[in-house]
Amino acid sequence: MKVKVREQGKVVVFDVSGRVMGGPDADTFHNLVKEHIAGGRKQILVNLAKVNWINSTGLGILIAAYTSIRDAGGEFKLANIGDRIESILMVTKLSGIFESYETEEEALASFTGR
Repeated sequence: MKVKVREQGKVVVFDVSGRVMGGPDADTFHNLVKEHIAGGRKQILVNLAKVNWINSTGLGILIAAYTSIRDAGGEFKLANIGDRIESILMVTKLSGIFESYETEEEALASFTGR
C-alpha cells in the first residue's frame, strides 16, 4: 500500500494505491491520521481509486482511522470505491458506517467544515 497526501481546501486527501493488507502499512497510515489530527486537520478523505485489493486487516486500518477522526470531532469519508471493495463493505455491513462517494468531487462537496 502506498499513500500520497494532498490538501484540497480544508480537506486532507489520502490517495491510497495498491493492496491494503495491514502489516507496517497499518502503523504508517495510522500515524499519518494522528499527525493530521494533532495539526488540527480533522477532515480526511480516503481516495481508493487505485486500490486493487483490501483484506480484513486493511478494513481494520480504515476502521481505526475512522474512529480516531470521529473521536476527535472530525469527518472521515471514502471516495472512488471499486466494485470489489464496495461488495466487501456491503458484506461486512461497513457500508452503513463509512460515508462513501462515487467521485472525489462529490465527497469534497459533502464536508461540513466543522
